[in-house]
Amino acid sequence: MNYIKLFSLAVLILISSCGQKENTSNTMAEKTRTYLALGDSYTIGEGVAESGRYPNQAISILKEKGKVFETPTLIAKTGWTTDELKKGIEVAEIESNTYDLVTLLIGVNNQYRGREIENYREEFGELLRKAIGFAKGNANHVVVISIPDWGITPFADERNTDKAKVAGEIDLYNAANQTIAKTLGVHYIEITERYREIGAKEEMVVADKLHPSHLVYEEWAQELAKIIEGKMQL
Repeated sequence: MNYIKLFSLAVLILISSCGQKENTSNTMAEKTRTYLALGDSYTIGEGVAESGRYPNQAISILKEKGKVFETPTLIAKTGWTTDELKKGIEVAEIESNTYDLVTLLIGVNNQYRGREIENYREEFGELLRKAIGFAKGNANHVVVISIPDWGITPFADERNTDKAKVAGEIDLYNAANQTIAKTLGVHYIEITERYREIGAKEEMVVADKLHPSHLVYEEWAQELAKIIEGKMQL
């Protein structure tokens, strides 16, 4: 009789243990991550569908690989400069929030409006520190993306834009944001040179002849997904 009781108890313990393992496994599989994308028209994907934005494409790629994210929180607007993004963050009232992933792409409108590079350095640094704060203080979970060169677009051609001037200024801005990114220990994606190669192609621009199509954003999303998969513990 005692043997029967002991056997029954062992079976119950085994079943309970299996159930706990299954629950733990399910919890791991169901983890949903959060993502804050900060920027301007390149972040909201001016002229493309929501699904075509680079943040949205990135989480779609990652979902296929088992990393699930909520729909990204975007604080971005076409035409924004660094100071306007800072104001946008304040208006959004997210100061107390934290996120598993934060990206920052800002500066093209500073260049377009002729802002001083020193002003950009100062304000970009402030924004990047704020981004790290949103990432729970973990610089490894923050990614900066370089500024595209709008001077290669059909929009610029139609306005007889001084392409060399734009390119030179964009390079200065990117040198500044890359240096700050390195100093603060965040990841950096350089998309500018590749964009100069493909950004003027008909299929790579939207109707306004200025902003990238979803095909360009797909490349950015792939680069972002690689960093998240390979270098972040998410």
